[in-house]
Amino acid sequence: MREIQYSSGDLVADRRASYAAALAAERAFAEAADLMVQALEMVPQWVAGWNLLGGYREAAGDIAGAVAAWTQLLQLDAKGLFGAALKLAAHGAGGSSVAAPAYVEALFDDYAPRFEDSLVARLGYRTPEMLEVVIRNALTARGAARFERALDLGCGTGLMGARLRPLADRLEGVDLSANMLAEARRKGIYDHLEKADLVSYLLGEPGSADLIVAADVFNYVGVLHGALMAASGALRPGGIVAFSLETHAGEDAVRLGTTLRFQHATEPTLAICRSVGLRTVMVEATTIRMDRGLPVEGAIVLAERL
Repeated sequence: MREIQYSSGDLVADRRASYAAALAAERAFAEAADLMVQALEMVPQWVAGWNLLGGYREAAGDIAGAVAAWTQLLQLDAKGLFGAALKLAAHGAGGSSVAAPAYVEALFDDYAPRFEDSLVARLGYRTPEMLEVVIRNALTARGAARFERALDLGCGTGLMGARLRPLADRLEGVDLSANMLAEARRKGIYDHLEKADLVSYLLGEPGSADLIVAADVFNYVGVLHGALMAASGALRPGGIVAFSLETHAGEDAVRLGTTLRFQHATEPTLAICRSVGLRTVMVEATTIRMDRGLPVEGAIVLAERL
Protein backbone atom coordinates (compact mmCIF):
# COMPACT_ATOMS: atom_id res chain seq x y z
CA MET A 1 0.00 0.00 0.00
CA ARG A 2 1.35 3.41 -0.96
CA GLU A 3 0.33 6.32 1.24
CA ILE A 4 0.41 9.84 -0.18
CA GLN A 5 1.05 12.73 2.19
CA TYR A 6 -1.65 15.22 1.26
CA SER A 7 -1.03 17.64 4.13
CA SER A 8 1.70 20.22 3.73
CA GLY A 9 2.49 20.12 7.44
CA ASP A 10 1.73 23.85 7.65
CA LEU A 11 -1.70 24.81 9.02
CA VAL A 12 -1.93 28.07 7.08
CA ALA A 13 -0.93 26.45 3.80
CA ASP A 14 -3.38 23.62 4.39
CA ARG A 15 -6.13 26.15 5.07
CA ARG A 16 -5.42 27.89 1.76
CA ALA A 17 -5.49 24.51 0.01
CA SER A 18 -8.86 23.80 1.63
CA TYR A 19 -10.22 27.11 0.36
CA ALA A 20 -8.79 26.28 -3.07
CA ALA A 21 -10.60 22.93 -3.07
CA ALA A 22 -13.87 24.70 -2.24
CA LEU A 23 -13.35 27.12 -5.13
CA ALA A 24 -12.53 24.25 -7.48
CA ALA A 25 -15.76 22.54 -6.45
CA GLU A 26 -17.52 25.67 -7.71
CA ARG A 27 -15.43 25.47 -10.93
CA ALA A 28 -13.49 28.62 -10.03
CA PHE A 29 -10.27 26.92 -11.09
CA ALA A 30 -8.17 30.02 -11.77
CA GLU A 31 -8.92 31.37 -8.31
CA ALA A 32 -8.17 27.97 -6.79
CA ALA A 33 -4.82 27.97 -8.57
CA ASP A 34 -4.00 31.42 -7.18
CA LEU A 35 -4.59 30.16 -3.63
CA MET A 36 -2.38 27.13 -4.26
CA VAL A 37 0.41 29.43 -5.44
CA GLN A 38 0.15 31.23 -2.10
CA ALA A 39 0.25 27.93 -0.22
CA LEU A 40 3.30 26.73 -2.15
CA GLU A 41 5.15 29.95 -1.41
CA MET A 42 4.97 28.85 2.24
CA VAL A 43 5.87 25.17 1.63
CA PRO A 44 7.67 24.94 -1.74
CA GLN A 45 8.57 21.24 -1.25
CA TRP A 46 4.93 20.15 -0.88
CA VAL A 47 4.59 17.45 -3.53
CA ALA A 48 0.81 17.04 -3.37
CA GLY A 49 0.43 20.83 -3.53
CA TRP A 50 2.22 21.02 -6.88
CA ASN A 51 -0.04 18.27 -8.16
CA LEU A 52 -3.11 20.24 -7.09
CA LEU A 53 -1.78 23.42 -8.68
CA GLY A 54 -1.18 21.63 -11.98
CA GLY A 55 -4.68 20.18 -11.96
CA TYR A 56 -6.35 23.49 -11.20
CA ARG A 57 -4.37 25.29 -13.90
CA GLU A 58 -5.21 22.58 -16.43
CA ALA A 59 -8.91 22.84 -15.58
CA ALA A 60 -8.68 26.62 -15.95
CA GLY A 61 -7.22 26.22 -19.45
CA ASP A 62 -3.76 27.44 -18.40
CA ILE A 63 -1.80 24.55 -19.92
CA ALA A 64 1.53 26.39 -19.84
CA GLY A 65 1.04 27.05 -16.13
CA ALA A 66 0.03 23.43 -15.55
CA VAL A 67 3.15 22.21 -17.35
CA ALA A 68 5.30 24.44 -15.13
CA ALA A 69 3.68 22.95 -12.03
CA TRP A 70 4.08 19.37 -13.29
CA THR A 71 7.72 20.03 -14.15
CA GLN A 72 8.30 21.01 -10.54
CA LEU A 73 6.27 18.01 -9.42
CA LEU A 74 8.45 15.70 -11.51
CA GLN A 75 11.54 16.94 -9.68
CA LEU A 76 10.00 16.45 -6.23
CA ASP A 77 8.06 13.19 -6.65
CA ALA A 78 10.90 10.67 -6.84
CA LYS A 79 8.56 7.66 -6.74
CA GLY A 80 6.28 9.01 -9.45
CA LEU A 81 3.13 8.58 -7.36
CA PHE A 82 1.41 11.59 -8.95
CA GLY A 83 2.20 10.67 -12.56
CA ALA A 84 3.97 13.91 -13.48
CA ALA A 85 5.86 12.26 -16.35
CA LEU A 86 2.59 11.01 -17.84
CA LYS A 87 0.93 14.41 -17.42
CA LEU A 88 3.77 16.14 -19.23
CA ALA A 89 3.81 13.54 -22.01
CA ALA A 90 0.05 13.76 -22.49
CA HIS A 91 0.41 17.49 -23.16
CA GLY A 92 3.43 17.16 -25.44
CA ALA A 93 5.76 18.69 -22.88
CA GLY A 94 8.35 15.94 -22.52
CA GLY A 95 7.94 13.44 -19.73
CA SER A 96 7.39 9.78 -20.50
CA SER A 97 4.44 7.97 -22.09
CA VAL A 98 5.57 4.62 -20.67
CA ALA A 99 3.09 2.96 -18.30
CA ALA A 100 3.70 4.01 -14.68
CA PRO A 101 2.84 1.25 -12.18
CA ALA A 102 3.64 3.40 -9.12
CA TYR A 103 1.17 6.04 -10.29
CA VAL A 104 -1.52 3.44 -11.04
CA GLU A 105 -1.04 1.79 -7.66
CA ALA A 106 -1.28 5.10 -5.80
CA LEU A 107 -4.23 6.23 -7.91
CA PHE A 108 -6.32 3.17 -7.11
CA ASP A 109 -5.23 2.91 -3.49
CA ASP A 110 -6.73 6.38 -3.09
CA TYR A 111 -9.75 5.62 -5.30
CA ALA A 112 -10.74 2.30 -3.70
CA PRO A 113 -13.33 3.48 -1.11
CA ARG A 114 -15.39 5.35 -3.71
CA PHE A 115 -14.49 3.31 -6.79
CA GLU A 116 -17.74 1.46 -7.38
CA ASP A 117 -20.03 4.40 -6.68
CA SER A 118 -18.03 6.61 -9.01
CA LEU A 119 -17.54 4.15 -11.85
CA VAL A 120 -20.92 2.45 -11.92
CA ALA A 121 -23.36 5.03 -10.58
CA ARG A 122 -21.81 8.14 -12.12
CA LEU A 123 -19.90 7.02 -15.21
CA GLY A 124 -22.22 4.34 -16.58
CA TYR A 125 -19.51 1.67 -16.49
CA ARG A 126 -20.69 -1.39 -18.45
CA THR A 127 -17.50 -3.29 -19.29
CA PRO A 128 -18.00 -6.25 -16.87
CA GLU A 129 -21.54 -6.72 -18.15
CA MET A 130 -20.42 -6.71 -21.78
CA LEU A 131 -17.51 -9.06 -21.15
CA GLU A 132 -19.77 -11.47 -19.28
CA VAL A 133 -22.05 -11.72 -22.31
CA VAL A 134 -19.26 -12.63 -24.74
CA ILE A 135 -17.71 -15.07 -22.25
CA ARG A 136 -21.04 -16.81 -21.70
CA ASN A 137 -21.51 -17.01 -25.46
CA ALA A 138 -18.10 -18.64 -25.77
CA LEU A 139 -19.04 -21.22 -23.16
CA THR A 140 -22.30 -21.97 -24.95
CA ALA A 141 -20.47 -22.39 -28.25
CA ARG A 142 -18.23 -24.96 -26.60
CA GLY A 143 -21.12 -26.80 -24.98
CA ALA A 144 -19.62 -26.11 -21.56
CA ALA A 145 -21.03 -24.63 -18.37
CA ARG A 146 -17.90 -23.43 -16.58
CA PHE A 147 -14.20 -22.79 -16.90
CA GLU A 148 -11.86 -24.75 -14.67
CA ARG A 149 -9.54 -21.83 -13.76
CA ALA A 150 -10.16 -18.14 -14.48
CA LEU A 151 -7.82 -15.21 -13.84
CA ASP A 152 -9.21 -11.70 -13.34
CA LEU A 153 -6.42 -9.23 -14.17
CA GLY A 154 -6.63 -5.82 -12.52
CA CYS A 155 -9.52 -7.23 -10.52
CA GLY A 156 -10.05 -4.06 -8.49
CA THR A 157 -12.95 -4.34 -6.08
CA GLY A 158 -14.37 -7.40 -7.83
CA LEU A 159 -16.91 -5.94 -10.25
CA MET A 160 -15.77 -8.32 -12.98
CA GLY A 161 -15.16 -11.13 -10.53
CA ALA A 162 -18.77 -11.11 -9.35
CA ARG A 163 -19.83 -11.87 -12.92
CA LEU A 164 -17.14 -14.49 -13.42
CA ARG A 165 -17.79 -16.38 -10.17
CA PRO A 166 -20.67 -18.51 -11.53
CA LEU A 167 -18.62 -19.32 -14.63
CA ALA A 168 -15.45 -20.72 -13.02
CA ASP A 169 -14.59 -23.58 -10.70
CA ARG A 170 -11.62 -21.56 -9.46
CA LEU A 171 -11.41 -17.78 -9.70
CA GLU A 172 -8.25 -15.78 -8.94
CA GLY A 173 -7.71 -12.03 -8.95
CA VAL A 174 -4.56 -9.93 -9.27
CA ASP A 175 -4.15 -6.18 -8.80
CA LEU A 176 -1.46 -3.60 -8.02
CA SER A 177 -3.57 -1.85 -5.38
CA ALA A 178 -3.70 -3.26 -1.86
CA ASN A 179 -6.74 -1.13 -1.05
CA MET A 180 -8.66 -2.39 -4.07
CA LEU A 181 -7.80 -5.97 -3.11
CA ALA A 182 -9.05 -5.32 0.41
CA GLU A 183 -12.42 -4.26 -1.01
CA ALA A 184 -12.50 -7.37 -3.23
CA ARG A 185 -11.59 -9.62 -0.30
CA ARG A 186 -14.61 -8.42 1.66
CA LYS A 187 -16.90 -9.79 -1.04
CA GLY A 188 -15.59 -13.34 -0.66
CA ILE A 189 -15.94 -14.16 -4.35
CA TYR A 190 -12.33 -15.09 -5.19
CA ASP A 191 -10.52 -18.30 -4.33
CA HIS A 192 -7.24 -16.39 -4.30
CA LEU A 193 -6.17 -12.74 -4.51
CA GLU A 194 -2.65 -11.53 -5.15
CA LYS A 195 -0.98 -8.13 -5.22
CA ALA A 196 1.25 -8.16 -8.27
CA ASP A 197 2.05 -6.66 -11.65
CA LEU A 198 -0.10 -8.53 -14.16
CA VAL A 199 2.74 -9.45 -16.54
CA SER A 200 4.94 -10.81 -13.76
CA TYR A 201 1.99 -12.75 -12.38
CA LEU A 202 1.10 -14.31 -15.74
CA LEU A 203 4.70 -15.28 -16.47
CA GLY A 204 4.61 -17.33 -13.28
CA GLU A 205 1.49 -19.22 -14.35
CA PRO A 206 2.44 -20.94 -17.65
CA GLY A 207 -0.24 -22.99 -19.39
CA SER A 208 -2.53 -23.07 -16.36
CA ALA A 209 -5.65 -21.01 -17.11
CA ASP A 210 -8.75 -21.60 -19.22
CA LEU A 211 -9.92 -17.99 -19.06
CA ILE A 212 -8.10 -14.68 -18.57
CA VAL A 213 -10.08 -11.46 -18.33
CA ALA A 214 -8.86 -7.85 -18.31
CA ALA A 215 -11.72 -5.40 -17.79
CA ASP A 216 -10.71 -1.74 -18.09
CA VAL A 217 -7.07 -2.69 -17.47
CA PHE A 218 -5.10 -2.33 -20.70
CA ASN A 219 -5.82 1.40 -20.80
CA TYR A 220 -3.31 1.67 -17.91
CA VAL A 221 -0.73 -0.63 -19.52
CA GLY A 222 0.24 1.18 -22.72
CA VAL A 223 2.11 -1.02 -25.21
CA LEU A 224 0.31 -4.38 -25.11
CA HIS A 225 2.76 -6.84 -26.62
CA GLY A 226 4.21 -7.92 -23.25
CA ALA A 227 0.82 -8.28 -21.57
CA LEU A 228 -0.75 -10.23 -24.43
CA MET A 229 2.29 -12.48 -24.81
CA ALA A 230 2.18 -13.24 -21.08
CA ALA A 231 -1.57 -13.92 -21.27
CA SER A 232 -1.09 -16.26 -24.21
CA GLY A 233 1.62 -18.14 -22.33
CA ALA A 234 -0.56 -18.50 -19.24
CA LEU A 235 -3.44 -20.04 -21.19
CA ARG A 236 -3.91 -23.70 -21.92
CA PRO A 237 -4.36 -24.53 -25.63
CA GLY A 238 -7.91 -23.47 -26.50
CA GLY A 239 -8.06 -21.12 -23.52
CA ILE A 240 -9.70 -17.73 -23.89
CA VAL A 241 -8.59 -14.18 -23.17
CA ALA A 242 -11.31 -11.50 -23.04
CA PHE A 243 -10.48 -7.83 -22.63
CA SER A 244 -11.65 -4.28 -23.18
CA LEU A 245 -9.86 -1.42 -24.90
CA GLU A 246 -10.26 2.30 -25.03
CA THR A 247 -9.86 2.96 -28.72
CA HIS A 248 -8.90 5.76 -31.06
CA ALA A 249 -9.18 6.17 -34.81
CA GLY A 250 -5.61 7.24 -35.50
CA GLU A 251 -2.76 5.27 -37.04
CA ASP A 252 -0.68 4.86 -33.88
CA ALA A 253 -1.01 1.50 -32.15
CA VAL A 254 -1.24 3.27 -28.79
CA ARG A 255 -1.48 6.85 -27.63
CA LEU A 256 -1.71 8.53 -24.26
CA GLY A 257 -4.76 10.71 -23.67
CA THR A 258 -4.98 13.72 -21.40
CA THR A 259 -7.02 11.48 -19.07
CA LEU A 260 -3.70 9.65 -18.51
CA ARG A 261 -5.29 6.50 -19.90
CA PHE A 262 -3.89 4.76 -22.96
CA GLN A 263 -6.02 4.39 -26.07
CA HIS A 264 -5.36 1.58 -28.55
CA ALA A 265 -6.12 1.26 -32.24
CA THR A 266 -8.08 -1.95 -32.79
CA GLU A 267 -6.32 -3.47 -35.80
CA PRO A 268 -2.77 -3.12 -34.44
CA THR A 269 -3.96 -4.73 -31.21
CA LEU A 270 -5.40 -7.68 -33.11
CA ALA A 271 -2.11 -7.97 -34.98
CA ILE A 272 -0.33 -8.29 -31.63
CA CYS A 273 -2.79 -11.04 -30.68
CA ARG A 274 -1.93 -12.97 -33.83
CA SER A 275 1.80 -12.53 -33.26
CA VAL A 276 1.60 -14.15 -29.80
CA GLY A 277 -0.55 -17.11 -30.80
CA LEU A 278 -4.02 -15.77 -30.11
CA ARG A 279 -6.79 -16.20 -32.69
CA THR A 280 -9.37 -13.43 -32.61
CA VAL A 281 -12.85 -14.84 -32.12
CA MET A 282 -14.88 -11.67 -31.62
CA VAL A 283 -14.41 -7.89 -31.72
CA GLU A 284 -17.20 -5.45 -30.90
CA ALA A 285 -16.92 -1.67 -30.94
CA THR A 286 -18.86 -0.10 -28.08
CA THR A 287 -19.13 2.75 -25.59
CA ILE A 288 -17.52 1.48 -22.41
CA ARG A 289 -18.30 4.37 -20.06
CA MET A 290 -18.90 8.09 -19.85
CA ASP A 291 -16.19 10.59 -18.93
CA ARG A 292 -16.85 14.28 -18.27
CA GLY A 293 -20.24 13.85 -19.91
CA LEU A 294 -18.83 12.34 -23.10
CA PRO A 295 -18.88 8.71 -24.27
CA VAL A 296 -15.60 6.80 -24.11
CA GLU A 297 -15.33 4.72 -27.25
CA GLY A 298 -13.84 1.27 -26.95
CA ALA A 299 -13.95 -2.35 -27.98
CA ILE A 300 -14.55 -5.76 -26.46
CA VAL A 301 -12.19 -8.45 -27.74
CA LEU A 302 -12.25 -12.21 -27.26
CA ALA A 303 -9.37 -14.35 -28.51
CA GLU A 304 -8.42 -18.03 -28.26
CA ARG A 305 -5.03 -19.62 -27.59
CA LEU A 306 -3.97 -21.72 -30.57
